[in-house]
Amino acid sequence: MHARAVATLSLEALIHNLRALSRHAGGVPVLLPFKADAYGHGALALARALEAMPELDVLWGYGVASADEAFELLELPLRRPLLVLTPTDPADAAELARRGARVTVSTLEEGRALPPGSSVHLKVNTGMNRLGVAPQQALQLLADLEALGLRVEGVFSHFASADADDLTHARTQLEAFEALCAQLPPGVLRHLSSSSGVAAFGPRGAFDLIRPGISSYGYPACERDRGLIPLRPVMTLRARIGLVREVQPGDPVSYGGLWRAETPATLAVVSLGYADGYPRNATGQAQAVVQGVRRPVRGRICMDQMMLDVTGLTVQPGDWVELISPGGPDADEVASWGGTISYELLVRLGRRIERRVVPMSVPLEARHG
Repeated sequence: MHARAVATLSLEALIHNLRALSRHAGGVPVLLPFKADAYGHGALALARALEAMPELDVLWGYGVASADEAFELLELPLRRPLLVLTPTDPADAAELARRGARVTVSTLEEGRALPPGSSVHLKVNTGMNRLGVAPQQALQLLADLEALGLRVEGVFSHFASADADDLTHARTQLEAFEALCAQLPPGVLRHLSSSSGVAAFGPRGAFDLIRPGISSYGYPACERDRGLIPLRPVMTLRARIGLVREVQPGDPVSYGGLWRAETPATLAVVSLGYADGYPRNATGQAQAVVQGVRRPVRGRICMDQMMLDVTGLTVQPGDWVELISPGGPDADEVASWGGTISYELLVRLGRRIERRVVPMSVPLEARHG
């Protein structure tokens, strides 16, 4: 079967980003967030590629948000650790722990649901006020978890506003976590910084691991950080042309006739729409690239298709159109047309889009040889 839409994923760009982020953080390894299907990039496809590279020392392991994400990845023969970052059903948490996943705990009750010998990461609430134990109670909870026979492999927290222009609250969180870390027993992994934390605090916020999500896939967490770390977008999203048609002056195009041709025009019907995650609210602003040329999308973006103005170009059904690419429009630009952010755009890209990993052009061992 020929795919109607494909997201090609540059393994070279991903590894470049991991190394660049690690360097900015003083050289610590990365716990790569794989939640939400690796930010829409395809967790299974990327995991297969990365697990075939045991020499990639910048990568510590993977983080997911739900039991189903974890169980899916555990079907692979993972060499690296897998951490479930949010609470799950106690029975699921116990089964995940038995299968070798690391489980996040914030309470003694969550710990009691796990079999002895389970590896856990203790979540601490330094000011996000979402998950986690209070810092002043963390050491006691750590001791109680160990008394249950659990292995507390890590302790971590999460910034609430490291992407803000005013970093006062983020600094308060960082100081609270630093104070706690000074009291932790040796050997416990400490981690705090996501993408914006890495950018804002560098080595000071790095501790033993960093957890950059959106930036691992090539995008800054906020405009303040643009250009601070040399990132490369990992994904190029392409869709096929399904049909080419001519319209005449006055002809309305798509639902509601929002756009009417003023002169004779040639339209390519592109096989991707809002059911695939492309923002319907980008109607009237969206552009795509065909034959290396940016062209406007005409009329309302549909559930499964959109109409691209290809007047003056020679195209045919089956030709590819680029909707998101490192050369533009990138995910930040497309998201802005839809009134959202790159995070939301990428995680909404659906399973009708095939994911294909582009391997390294030069193997890692050859680069270090």
